[in-house]
Amino acid sequence: MDKVATAAYVYGVVQGVGFRYSTQRQAAQLELSGYARNCDDGSVEVVASGEPHAVEMLIEWLKQGGPRSARVDKVLIEPHGKTDYKGFTIRY
Repeated sequence: MDKVATAAYVYGVVQGVGFRYSTQRQAAQLELSGYARNCDDGSVEVVASGEPHAVEMLIEWLKQGGPRSARVDKVLIEPHGKTDYKGFTIRY
């Protein structure tokens, strides 16, 4: 099956609570590549690439609130063109 890539923009209390690191661990368990980074508006951008079912599972995890220390108010999803990331990294 072909890889897909999705960008998710996560809003709420998602910075300073370990959100990117928890997302990285979750993505690794799902064998996804991509990245998570804090945005200037207080959100977190998550780009995930891999098997469609695994990407959907990560998106669902984000929508359910991610790590316990976070509070997710909304998640906006859009397709992302690039799929050839090496591992899942945290960007600064």
